[in-house]
Amino acid sequence: MTHSAGSEFSGSCLCGQVRFEGTWGSDPLRACHCGQCRRWSGHVWAAALADRLEITGEVTWFRSSAQAERGFCPTCGSSLFWHRLGSDKIDVAAGCVDAPTGIVLSGHIYVADKGDYYAIDDGLPQVERE
Repeated sequence: MTHSAGSEFSGSCLCGQVRFEGTWGSDPLRACHCGQCRRWSGHVWAAALADRLEITGEVTWFRSSAQAERGFCPTCGSSLFWHRLGSDKIDVAAGCVDAPTGIVLSGHIYVADKGDYYAIDDGLPQVERE
């Protein structure tokens, strides 16, 4: 784990219309390199699971697959959340969390699908597909 489970965080979208606060769960922060996450974020999606999350403001949810939906600000378009259908927990985009975030990247997933325009050379664990 790369952050303290139960530690508090807050954050917002680019325009500030969506704000959130919560506590981190025990899952680590990982970067996802799958095609959907790259298209969703514009590069690489990095998120950590919140144990508790309170959202203020309007979030638009897009069902991106049979397994998940993604939440974004309808005003500025910031990519904010990832939610596995059937779960009551939500992953929060690391880039939208206020500093100090208290999180550190622990590894990479879906590296078999990564873009051809960058290398992953930070020495962190890499999983081909999850």
